[in-house]
Amino acid sequence: MSLRGCLVVFDLDGTLVDSHAHIARAVRLTADLAGLPEPSAESISAGIGLSLGEVLARLFPMATPDKIVEVASIYRRVFADWRAKGEQHEPLFADSQDVITELEAAGCLLGIATGKGRRGVDYLLGKHNLVGRFVTIQTPDTAPGKPDPGMLLQAMAEAGVDAARTIMVGDTTYDILMARAAGTHAVGVGWGNHPADSLHESGAHAVIERWPEFMQLSARLLQTTGRT
Repeated sequence: MSLRGCLVVFDLDGTLVDSHAHIARAVRLTADLAGLPEPSAESISAGIGLSLGEVLARLFPMATPDKIVEVASIYRRVFADWRAKGEQHEPLFADSQDVITELEAAGCLLGIATGKGRRGVDYLLGKHNLVGRFVTIQTPDTAPGKPDPGMLLQAMAEAGVDAARTIMVGDTTYDILMARAAGTHAVGVGWGNHPADSLHESGAHAVIERWPEFMQLSARLLQTTGRT
């Protein structure tokens, strides 16, 4: 089946962008500045993909709601400071640019659904020369955070593509659960923040280990009539 007119929605952190080390460093510095205990590496990885308020509440369960608001402000200032100094290091994963270009050439529409705020998304797209490549960009600024299906439902509405012709691609169980709730195809990537076993258990229709696998996989998925 042709890919023309389908919608492929990407997560950012851990899927297109190798941001784990940068996010973990920011969390540790934020904890220090806020006077809170440093979260474990495992808990940081587990929370990536959620909206900022939710992930901070999970990382710092001892903090009051008012303290979480303060911590979120500190976290944003940390990122803004690094960005201003040119110290924000979030490279694309290998072949990310290539798969975007191949999908565009095949006539696919592309979107983003991410737990990152819109300001951070715009910065990354500009840094990696990806501005204008996505017909829909969904963030927690304008939709419920993952795994609520809201971002993906809004993406399909904006692109004018139904669930049967939509593929969500992400590295976390939140991406897979969002896709299943929205009724789309769900593809996990094995190089991100959650292990492949967890992605399968959450209902991924497939998990890839390299981007070059995705083109043939997407064509096969779109040939299926059901996404059970």
